[in-house]
Amino acid sequence: MALYKSGKQLLVPIKEKPFKLEKEIQELFEKHISTIMDIEFVKSEFTIKNKRIDTLCFDPRSKAFIIIEYKRDRNASVVDQGFTYLSLMLQYKSDFILEYNENMQKHLRRDDVDWSQSQVVFVSTSFTDNQREAANFKDLAIELWEVKRYENDIVSIRPIRKSKSAESIKPVTERNKELKQVTDEIRIYTEEEHLHGKPVQMAQLYTRFRAAILNLSDDIEVDPKKFYIAFKKDKNICDIGIKMKSINIYINLRMGCLDDPKNLAKDVARKGH
Repeated sequence: MALYKSGKQLLVPIKEKPFKLEKEIQELFEKHISTIMDIEFVKSEFTIKNKRIDTLCFDPRSKAFIIIEYKRDRNASVVDQGFTYLSLMLQYKSDFILEYNENMQKHLRRDDVDWSQSQVVFVSTSFTDNQREAANFKDLAIELWEVKRYENDIVSIRPIRKSKSAESIKPVTERNKELKQVTDEIRIYTEEEHLHGKPVQMAQLYTRFRAAILNLSDDIEVDPKKFYIAFKKDKNICDIGIKMKSINIYINLRMGCLDDPKNLAKDVARKGH
């Protein structure tokens, strides 16, 4: 992606300033993880069973752990490594809970975590076509993020979206017992699941709100979770919960920052949101 600075007469290219070390990328993400991904930083260089995890994070919205790995090797298999970390997490849940409580000074319990929404994120300055294709499954809990640094302290960070025609990973994992155990426990949710069994009126109402939100910007992503459907532009813009007789829309702003002339909104910051 080429970047330019707009001048009065012409466009001036902004030159890329490559990262020299993988550690630079790691430090950038760990320092600004709440801004980049809207999650909590837990631990750097977390070692478990002779495996070193670059960055351990926790998503307070989905109540799930997220592992972040930084890649320099363009030939390495992100899927194999991703499944290894997901398997470790599911086998040694108590170790992850203990690490969280010790670092965050909190009392998270095993039942407080939604292990089905665990994720692994790989961050690199670029990924090969093979790596992109290998991770392009709609129900694979592995994401790829690209980061680039430019002059004048400009940084570009973007997740690589899965194609709309992406297939399921399950036919592949059915032949491998260890991989099947991971895909059986970890779930990737869909809009169809949230709409299943709901009245037609609620489905139609959701479709209207969905279209209106997506019309706000070209780069808004629909990200279904277990209990709601998130709409993201870097961070969550809003979350929608579809009920049998209503739709709840949670707008991610502090009370007082919303232009609400009809006084429709309620402050739910102290009610688990």
